[in-house]
Amino acid sequence: MPVQWAGLSPQLLLTVDRDSGDRLCAQLERQLRDAIRSGRLQAGERLPSSRELARVLGLSRGLVQDCYAQLQAEGYLVTRVGSATRVAACAQVDAVPAPAPPDARPRLIADFRHGVPDLASFPLADWLWATREAARTMPTAEFDYGDPRGSSALREVVAGYLRRVRGAAADPARTVVCSGYAQGLHLALRALARDGVRVVAYEDPGGPATARAAADEAGLTAVPVPVDEDGVDVRALDATGARAVIVTPAHQWPTGVVLAPDRRHALIEWAARRDGYVIEDDYDAEFRYDREPVGALQGLAADRVISIGTVSKSLAPALRLGWLLCPPALVAAVTDLKRIADRGSPALDQLALARLIESGRYDRHLRRMRTTYATRRTALVEALAQHAPAVRLSGLAAGFHAVAQLPSGVGERTVVAQARGRGVGLYGMSACRASGAGTPVQLVVGFGDVTERAIVAGVAAVADLLG
Repeated sequence: MPVQWAGLSPQLLLTVDRDSGDRLCAQLERQLRDAIRSGRLQAGERLPSSRELARVLGLSRGLVQDCYAQLQAEGYLVTRVGSATRVAACAQVDAVPAPAPPDARPRLIADFRHGVPDLASFPLADWLWATREAARTMPTAEFDYGDPRGSSALREVVAGYLRRVRGAAADPARTVVCSGYAQGLHLALRALARDGVRVVAYEDPGGPATARAAADEAGLTAVPVPVDEDGVDVRALDATGARAVIVTPAHQWPTGVVLAPDRRHALIEWAARRDGYVIEDDYDAEFRYDREPVGALQGLAADRVISIGTVSKSLAPALRLGWLLCPPALVAAVTDLKRIADRGSPALDQLALARLIESGRYDRHLRRMRTTYATRRTALVEALAQHAPAVRLSGLAAGFHAVAQLPSGVGERTVVAQARGRGVGLYGMSACRASGAGTPVQLVVGFGDVTERAIVAGVAAVADLLG
């Protein structure tokens, strides 16, 4: 698509060499031909006026007009009375169109991918309102680089929200805004490496690829720790020699279990005894259905827990906004690492999020989404009960994914591949296991970004594959 310039004449990089011996008009014609043939100037793109181009290059306007007239005669340019000179539609004779990139997400009847909220329900009107309000009231000083920890306004609002909703011991001075969970985890692990930590543990099943990549980038060794029906096994953790562990206590990823009260206390005691730290991924605690809310682990031991939260699940991943609640001993290191990484997250987006939360519109959106996800959860349960009653679901008390336990004799890879051939996206538990094992055969079924109608149609299309 050509660049559309409004008002002022567009800029164009051209040069002339007065010592080359070549006529200046010929040089100009050659460079413009090459720019059009190579695609540097696209069909329909506007050229500078002859007056402006002559001024920039230090040439006479008549010379530039002669050049444009020659290229128009050759079919490279088109000119209309009262309109700018533009590149002709058929001028790029030598340009070879690039092959179309493969579609990373082909059209499916239903795509049960996990970790993605309902993108169509993003509160666009509220976000536009919050952005306008933030821009209208934004102090001039906020346009500077500012505090690498993030906007003080957002840190105040987020800390208050987490104290109210998550029971966190949140302090704005120890809150650092980050660009989503991935950056938050990298900052936390690099800060721990500075503190002398050499081994970090992660839940198994969990997110082995993310944990290993972040640990490797920080110069740490990552080791898996098993998860059972009560959450992470603290005794097994103690045996690893790790001084840090990444956990999802409110809604374990991906099994959906809640870290039991005795395990919570054991985990805090482990951190104190080892002079270690717990990295809490508080990733979708807002969405719960069949149980009372579970407070953040950070509220029990603010000096030992680094809590990472984002709006990727509650609003949309594209916003790239999150936060870390840092223990006092790590605030300086995390802040310094954030400053080195990117000098701070975008200020206007931070202020918009602050306005969205403090206005109550964020809470209103969450209430609406709880209803949406509860309806989709029910549709999934009923569709499986009707079409594949042998499949057992678990992990449904919160969030927007479930774990489907398939009958024995069914192969994960076979089911996933054949389902894809029928236009249904299914995803195996093997990717969440440190060993990559395909047994026991389980699927991680996301229902956040798939409608009820698609859920029913998708389950019906693959029911015979599920056993």
